[in-house]
Amino acid sequence: MAGNRSERDDDPTERSNQYCIRMSNFSVRAIGVIRSDLKRREEAPRQGPEGAPDAWLEIEPQFAEALLGMEIGHELIVITWLHQARRDVLKGHPRSDESRPLTGVFYTRSPARPNPLGLHPVTVREIDGTRLKIGPIEAFDGTPVIDIKSASTRADK
Repeated sequence: MAGNRSERDDDPTERSNQYCIRMSNFSVRAIGVIRSDLKRREEAPRQGPEGAPDAWLEIEPQFAEALLGMEIGHELIVITWLHQARRDVLKGHPRSDESRPLTGVFYTRSPARPNPLGLHPVTVREIDGTRLKIGPIEAFDGTPVIDIKSASTRADK
């Protein structure tokens, strides 16, 4: 009967669980990987502009055509999957500084979060086939790349 609601409909936990079940059927696949001199998470600065090196982004061959039009000097947003991040953290102190107020992870740039996506503004420094030298980028060696977007805000002509 339309309009009839059960107690389950009013339970936010149940609604959240239904959403997770419905959304669990999609997948994200890596389009490439970061090759960096940073070999461990502990070596990486918290943000690219804080001393991060340039690194190579190696694109999987089946995505080579997606690089069409890319040039040295282009500014990009590289989206990574922070594969070593904790996924059970919902709040923390920004920059792990306990003098700062406890904050929900959705209002921080912490890698520890339910879906650990990394957003990295970078510049293309060099192009070698399906390899892009980009930087600065704080992602460490082996970090999966799930997408690349132009950082340009200009309208396409």
